[in-house]
Amino acid sequence: MKISYNWLKEFLNIDLEAEKISEILTDLGLEVEGIEAFESVKGSLNGIVVGEVLSCEQHSNADRLKVTTVDLGNGEPVQIVCGAPNVAKGQKVPVATIGTILYDDKGEGFTIKKGKIRGEESFGMICAEDELGLGTSHDGIMVLDENVKVGTIASELFDIYSDQVFEIGLTPNRADAMSHLGVARDLYAGLLQQEEINKKLNTPSVGDFHIDERTYKISVEVEDSVLVPRYAGLTITDLKIAESPEWLQHKLRSIGLTPINNVVDITNFILHGLGQPLHAFDASKIKGNKVLVKNLPTGTKFTTLDGVERDLHKDDIMICDGESNPMCIAGVFGGENSGVSDSTTSIFLESAYFNPVSIRKTAKRHALNTDASFRFERGINPETAVYALKRAAIWIKEIAGGKIVSEITDVYPDKIEDFQVHISYDKVYRLIGEEIPTDTIKNILASLDIKINNQTESGLGLTIPSYRVDVTREADIVEEILRVYGYNNIEIPQKINTSVASSNHLSPEKIENIAANYLVANGLKETMANSLTKPEYVGKTENLLANQNVSMLNALSNDLCVMRQSMLFGNLEAVAYNINRKNNRLKFFEFGNTYHKYESGYTEKKHLSLVITGDQNKENWKVSNNTMDIFYLKGIIRTLLDRLGITKVKYTSIKNDLFSEAIGLSLGKTKLVEFGIVKSEILNDFGIKQEVLFADFNWNNVLDHTGKKDIKVKPLPKYPEVKRDLALLLDNDVKFIDLYNAAFQSEKKLLKEVDLFDVYTGDKLPKGKISYALSFVLQDENKTLNDKQIDKIMKKLQGTFAHLFSAELR
Repeated sequence: MKISYNWLKEFLNIDLEAEKISEILTDLGLEVEGIEAFESVKGSLNGIVVGEVLSCEQHSNADRLKVTTVDLGNGEPVQIVCGAPNVAKGQKVPVATIGTILYDDKGEGFTIKKGKIRGEESFGMICAEDELGLGTSHDGIMVLDENVKVGTIASELFDIYSDQVFEIGLTPNRADAMSHLGVARDLYAGLLQQEEINKKLNTPSVGDFHIDERTYKISVEVEDSVLVPRYAGLTITDLKIAESPEWLQHKLRSIGLTPINNVVDITNFILHGLGQPLHAFDASKIKGNKVLVKNLPTGTKFTTLDGVERDLHKDDIMICDGESNPMCIAGVFGGENSGVSDSTTSIFLESAYFNPVSIRKTAKRHALNTDASFRFERGINPETAVYALKRAAIWIKEIAGGKIVSEITDVYPDKIEDFQVHISYDKVYRLIGEEIPTDTIKNILASLDIKINNQTESGLGLTIPSYRVDVTREADIVEEILRVYGYNNIEIPQKINTSVASSNHLSPEKIENIAANYLVANGLKETMANSLTKPEYVGKTENLLANQNVSMLNALSNDLCVMRQSMLFGNLEAVAYNINRKNNRLKFFEFGNTYHKYESGYTEKKHLSLVITGDQNKENWKVSNNTMDIFYLKGIIRTLLDRLGITKVKYTSIKNDLFSEAIGLSLGKTKLVEFGIVKSEILNDFGIKQEVLFADFNWNNVLDHTGKKDIKVKPLPKYPEVKRDLALLLDNDVKFIDLYNAAFQSEKKLLKEVDLFDVYTGDKLPKGKISYALSFVLQDENKTLNDKQIDKIMKKLQGTFAHLFSAELR
């Protein structure tokens, strides 16, 4: 939100540096994100002086150029080559001297330098009005009054308006500060605390408002006072639509608005000055001399000011004429055929308070975001409606002429009451952590327009103005006191009191931190993807269903309209983003939730996801590089589970169409993690051309099995382990994981490890066969194994493999 410093000064008699004002506003919670200089003429005519053309001769090498001698008032005339057809001896002209920066119509600057034009030296530039930013004409140079003194600085001849504009990052709860008056109110409160001001807040008077005659009344009927609590209006005739005066145009341009005409500009002036949106209708287009505020059926066509035909919704509040023809989407956008035009001579001026929720839904529904809807949907001051109407009417009469020809119609059946809140001093001191003098508290509240109804030794009874929709509780009052008093004025305590909680179990947060620290130590970086995602992602797998999407009621966009059902796609977006920026070696992890809509209701599931792609190490002449593969990812996963105390896991084969190859890890019947190589078809949709591996932990299941068992310490085994190998001839479809699980089922006591150290698929094997070389580690912790025991175990393993998989020894 842009706030003009000059405009603020109309509400407060201050003359502090803009940087000081910026600091105070930021301390008050109105964070100033930047300060920009505004100039009605960019560059403020710096370097432009008045010169007199002493001579003007035809250029010897160019028909359209003249060689002039110009007196700049410093005693040394300069030669300037000029191409304007109207340049002549004796003229007083604006001259851009060497080093002056001029700006083109796009705002881009160029510097005037000494140069040669067709062989003649030129020491400056005689300017046209468009080159100076003083007009649009480029027919010739600008000729000044002959009485102007040579050498005069051009900025002294023209009314150059300059301002400093604050860019404020307004938080959604601060509806009261959506205007210059609102910001001035906060600034006034802050300055009082710093003793920087001893004057009152200036609010414009409406004492000059009067009705000229009562000859043109437009009646108002409001169908639903809940949606439209207050609606006021009046009629003004005999207007003359024209350009606004320069002072008004400067004010609007300084905050980024483009002037339109005097009436519309005044409504914008009131909106940004007082925070009350207004709308002016061409009164001659209001059929039946009646305004109906109502809802229209869904599907009703209506063309807005931007020329777009829109389908209305039955919940949209519409401003209609006496025949129920729509003229305006209330609080959001005007109609194409009912607004002020150059031929308008009479207007009906509207000032209203609309239901914030209704306006917000309408604005989202039609994808419109206007200055009016921005304020209405956050909640404006309902008590300002008539006051702002009077101020606008006074300005319109002064600038556009005309007469006020009707009473103010004010439909306000149920007054919106102020809030009543009681605060205790003890609560204030406890929440702030320091005792603030009671007189200071009262002064702060009074400066914020909060009235003190009654007071006791223990606290205050307060009336909160209805426009402070963010202040309804005792804690809100304390926050208001503290932000004005100043967070920086609260002393930092010299000691910290805390309680140490005792627990037998690790908290979920601590387990998450243990896992995150392990992953970071292994080179992974934590990411945080948006939980909102594209609905079409569910179509990439049969495991996700579109009817289980959790859809947003007021979606920000079509790309962010459902909650994610899988962690994969957000990770792939991050991978694609990095690869597109030449970062191909990636290791990410993310803690997050997925969201699902089942017949039984809505469900959230906690996940930890890992995604890796690219080389294991950075390029180095001493290290041969390997690509991160499924075994690399498996190592990270197993070590993480070991770190969390989950050791007796079982590998399982899984079918998941997100992966071309995938493995699962389970603890009993509980699934802990699925991981594998992401299908190339899915990667192609993201523009990824390298292999990507993904792991998805069911984090709730991991939490359920972490820290549940006491840690047991046992001595290192005294007796040696024995290693034996088997080379097995198997069918192609037999997987190592099946052999692994079968081995441990066959020998549970003495078998410690099973590893696959060689795979052979050469043409020397029978068709459809594969050879696995497996190693087995055996150990008895109480005695040394003898050959008889070892051979018995190996024969049992061989028999198990032959029975289950038709395995043969090679």
